[in-house]
Amino acid sequence: MKGLILSGGKGTRLRPLTYTRAKQLIPVANKPVLFRVIETIRDAGIRDIGIVIGDTGDEIRKAVGDGSQFGDVKITYIPQESPDGLAHAVKISGDFLGDESFVMFLGDNVLQGGISTLIADFESNDWNSQIVLKEVENPSSFGVAALRPDGTVEYLVEKPEPGTEPSNLALVGIYMFDNNIFKAVNAIEPSDRGELEITDAIQWLTENNYTVSPHVHKGWWIDTGKWGDMLEANSFVMDESLANTPPAERISASSEVSEDSVVDSRVIVMDGAKIINSTVRGPAIIGRNVTVEDSFVGSYTSLYHDVTIRGCEIERSIVLENTIIENIDVRLQDSLIGRDVQVRHASKKPRSLRLNLGDNSNVWLV
Repeated sequence: MKGLILSGGKGTRLRPLTYTRAKQLIPVANKPVLFRVIETIRDAGIRDIGIVIGDTGDEIRKAVGDGSQFGDVKITYIPQESPDGLAHAVKISGDFLGDESFVMFLGDNVLQGGISTLIADFESNDWNSQIVLKEVENPSSFGVAALRPDGTVEYLVEKPEPGTEPSNLALVGIYMFDNNIFKAVNAIEPSDRGELEITDAIQWLTENNYTVSPHVHKGWWIDTGKWGDMLEANSFVMDESLANTPPAERISASSEVSEDSVVDSRVIVMDGAKIINSTVRGPAIIGRNVTVEDSFVGSYTSLYHDVTIRGCEIERSIVLENTIIENIDVRLQDSLIGRDVQVRHASKKPRSLRLNLGDNSNVWLV
């Protein structure tokens, strides 16, 4: 079985950050989302993975490489010249996939618990496809599945008009297919959006007597396409990362925590980090070579590598690499701050501040 990751989107809903970075490479709990997807597929026993890339392909190639950083993973890149739909991405991946079954995973999705059980179920049953569904509050923003009383798939629709949704079951963005999916993607026509929709391809399978098995996911799932979603995903994944990291391994031996600092047990401190005269309340992750001085870092904050936080209070935020935030007299919260940003010198009002800053920003608050 092979893996197919779709990583060609431009991430317009995450601007300004995605003007200068592929959205799939924005870190969640200090690891790029795309890396988490690759590891999820690898941990399910799949080593041969294709990545569909678009305008940000060069950046993704540079970050991911040949896959060797993930163990015995082999990466093949599949350029998609224009964003013509998920089914189109399958269609152009035919040479890579051949006749093998595969799992397709959207490169900006984060899912609790991995997919090992799903892969095992698919391989042990005579199904042509398996789709992962999740109950959501806003189904009109997604592909939606209607199930029959016996739990089988009746039909699917892509982003229905609000109020016309057949259910609240959204397609999560994780699909298993055998090679019959190529009959489907070659049979369907572009939608009104001008795209080959994967929902139409799956609908074609159901109408032509192929077996599509639905799986309703009960854990958390985040589509990290928007600013608020990134912060939510950061919180969920941070909890999961801490649960998987033994307490004795959470503070690196090469880090420094001064005697006048307080770092609670729910904090991960990575190599070369320095915490000086500061308090860090978890869950939190302090990246490599980060300096936290005379500051308070609150829950669900992740500071990526080579960040400096000095004379500040910050909580429930993501700060990317090489950023400096210092001498801010208000608390930063619910913020997403890009690479190589400088934020300095605020007045004492307002009492809190929320920022969404792209890479290379310079902000002086007076």
